[in-house]
Amino acid sequence: MFQVSAEFFGTFILIFTVLSTIIMDEQHKSIETLLGIATSAGLAVTVLVLSLIHISGCHLNPAISIAMAVFGHLPSAHLLPYISSQILGAVAASFAVKGLYHPVNPGIVTVPNVGTVEAFFVEFIITFFLLFIITALATDPNAVKELIAVAVGATVMMNILVAGPSTGASMNPARTIGAAIATGRYTQIWVYLVATPLGAIAGTGAYVAIKL
Repeated sequence: MFQVSAEFFGTFILIFTVLSTIIMDEQHKSIETLLGIATSAGLAVTVLVLSLIHISGCHLNPAISIAMAVFGHLPSAHLLPYISSQILGAVAASFAVKGLYHPVNPGIVTVPNVGTVEAFFVEFIITFFLLFIITALATDPNAVKELIAVAVGATVMMNILVAGPSTGASMNPARTIGAAIATGRYTQIWVYLVATPLGAIAGTGAYVAIKL
């Protein structure tokens, strides 16, 4: 119960922060910039990992939970409750943002600005990067655990700087689903729902393979 609640509230805080920053950037003539949006997301991830990793592992992302379950780092019985709480947290945050800011910026939705194939592989690759880092630090007993929050936050920031203009740098099915439901825009949503879990599994598997 505590773990599921932590995933819900953590995902809510993360998605609310990210979407609010995007809207502020739109409403105030790009005052935030891509760097500001990336920094906001990276800082949110950093403080949330520091706050919640000891409770639930601080996944906040169905792709992470799926990858952890596939490789035995999350009990299979926990997978559905984790994913459900993450999606509910993202949907709640998206509707909270929609209620606070008028009109809500359609830019909060992750929609590819490149071709479908390119968007798929961009999301696959950046999620691969994210899970490679997470797996290295969170599951390897030889890793420097004190740095996990900073490393994961920095990876999220890096990925947004790399992929933000092309795909929105989702890396997270819950982030995509929440904004899509709140705005009613589902353009090429399958790209994000398929590429990110596959990238997560591949990234986790790659680190596991080099440790064999």
